[in-house]
Amino acid sequence: MSFLTVLFAYLFYAATAILVGGLFFKIRTYARTPAPLKIPTTPAPITKTGVVLRMTREVTLFESLFKSNKWIWLFGYLFHVSLLLVTLRHLRYFTEPVWFPVEMIQPFGMYAGFAMVAGLGGLWARRFLVDRVRYISTPSDHLILALLVAIGLSGLGMSFVAHTDIVAVKAFILGLMVFDLHPLPADPVLLVHLSLVALLMFIFPISKLLHAPGIFFSPTRNQVDDPRDRRHIAPWAAKLEAGAQGKSE
Repeated sequence: MSFLTVLFAYLFYAATAILVGGLFFKIRTYARTPAPLKIPTTPAPITKTGVVLRMTREVTLFESLFKSNKWIWLFGYLFHVSLLLVTLRHLRYFTEPVWFPVEMIQPFGMYAGFAMVAGLGGLWARRFLVDRVRYISTPSDHLILALLVAIGLSGLGMSFVAHTDIVAVKAFILGLMVFDLHPLPADPVLLVHLSLVALLMFIFPISKLLHAPGIFFSPTRNQVDDPRDRRHIAPWAAKLEAGAQGKSE
């Protein structure tokens, strides 16, 4: 087995471990963080069913972003929908035989790469062209956008410019899943693409990209607006209050 194959195999094993472990730790931290105040962004639903519907609209349609800024919503939604299609298209490398729905979206997923890069370009441009956004942008914001653009461009390069042996790539990925290594093609564009993807997996748990799982734990979105009907008290505060009442008695 070539050194290149072994190197990228261990690289992706490490990246997967950090991604899964990091996400588990962050999600556990989010879930354990108390919300001592009732702070839903109004107008807010007054029932749990309404909260579920609100979160569904937020996750699938980016409702609050649409209401606040149509241009940012356009580029953001274009990027996220395209990224979803591209990701689903890549499932063909992880399944054998390929699932029928994955086969059906292959043409759409291929050209969605262009839309993904275009959406990223719009989101990146606003960090230069909009004064208030440029003021709060940090080097990490630009580096993450550059990384995502580079991943998209290198993927498009393999699809339309420098084709690689996708059969060998699939064999390599399927082998990784069962710890049975197969040779990885030494195509430069492929190696750049895989290296960038691994880098994204490494930094995901410590980056602003955590808004993906984080939105589900946002008290401004996941709380019921019922402060007049029911007292809101965090679990830790309830224990303190119960202890204080016990001492007073």
